[in-house]
Amino acid sequence: MKSVRNFMLLAMFAFIGFAFTTLKTVNVDTAASQITWKGYKVTGEHTGTINVKSGNFIYDGDALTGGSFEIDMTSIACTDLQGEYAGKLVGHLKSDDFFGVATYPTAKFEVTKVISRGKAGDYKVTGNLTIKETTKEIRFNVTVANNTGVPVATADITIDRSDFNVKYGSGSFFDDLGDKTIYDEFDLGLKLVGSK
Repeated sequence: MKSVRNFMLLAMFAFIGFAFTTLKTVNVDTAASQITWKGYKVTGEHTGTINVKSGNFIYDGDALTGGSFEIDMTSIACTDLQGEYAGKLVGHLKSDDFFGVATYPTAKFEVTKVISRGKAGDYKVTGNLTIKETTKEIRFNVTVANNTGVPVATADITIDRSDFNVKYGSGSFFDDLGDKTIYDEFDLGLKLVGSK
């Protein structure tokens, strides 16, 4: 009888906990969101943009607990060059030398862990980034502001392309490249805006 009573109490507490769970998913407004990129080489740097294909924030009450986003790799654009030069750079980035977008049109990031950094809206995020056929765990800090009820997440992320088997011009894979070396690390500026 006692064991039955204990089971009933556990079931009741589990139900109460479930009833008061406030998990909420907010989809990303892809038209309002964007990712900027910056790549570096010995002789300079290039900048551009990439579109967000889809994404979401997951909240428990007011606290960010998870989320994900997909990147439309076919939308890679260059912002520091014009005309033919921009077209050549973008074409090369989309080719199999770099991101092979004909075969891998999307990249994705899935949050696995979120830790508050002590200040409201400031978090350290851990998750899995997939580029081409490779998935690696990365960590970065993110700030989530609440703009009239709409979350806006911003983050600066540094990615090592050699972790994702993107080899072209990399000193990690080839010797004696000299001033043709393209650095492995590139930067992403993330802005994800929630849907109203």
